[in-house]
Amino acid sequence: MNSTPTRCPSCQAALTVAELCCDECGTKVQGRFAPCPYCSLGEDDRRFLDSFVRCRGVIKEMEADLGVSYPTVKSRMQALLRALGFEGAVPDRRALQREVLGALERGEIGPDEAQRRLQALG
Repeated sequence: MNSTPTRCPSCQAALTVAELCCDECGTKVQGRFAPCPYCSLGEDDRRFLDSFVRCRGVIKEMEADLGVSYPTVKSRMQALLRALGFEGAVPDRRALQREVLGALERGEIGPDEAQRRLQALG
C-alpha cells in the first residue's frame, strides 16, 4: 500500500484527511480529520525514528544501527523534534548548562547553587 500523501500534487498545500474506508466491509467515514504528525515525516526521519524505537533510545546503539557518530545522532534528533513541532519542548542539556554558567557569571547565583543545578542536570 502507498504511503499517504501529505501535500497537494497541484499547489503543494497541506492535504486534509477527509475520508476513511474499511477494506474489510467497505464502510466509509467522512469528515475532516487531523493528520498524523508522524505520517508527514520524510523517509530519512522515519528511518531515524524506527532506529530510536528499535534501540530503545540508546544513542550508542543508534550510532551502530545507523552507522553515524554521536553528534550526528544528536543533531538528527534535534531536527526530528523540530519537524514534529517539539522544538524547545525538551531543552538541550548543554543549553541548560550554559544558562547556569551564565547566571553564575552575572552574579545571579553563587558557586554552590551553580554546582547544585549542574549536578541536577546530570
